[in-house]
Amino acid sequence: MNDPERVGVHLTSEEAQEIHKGFMGTFGLYVAIALVAHALVYFDKPWFPI
Repeated sequence: MNDPERVGVHLTSEEAQEIHKGFMGTFGLYVAIALVAHALVYFDKPWFPI
């Protein structure tokens, strides 16, 4: 029941690291797409002067 290899309820440390790696990769892609989208909108209609 108390397995020291488990983190939280159902994951081993290796499984948790694998999920975290996938999450961070997906999050990085999301941020990159958001930055590109914001840049394209800004170039079309700037919302503040530089």
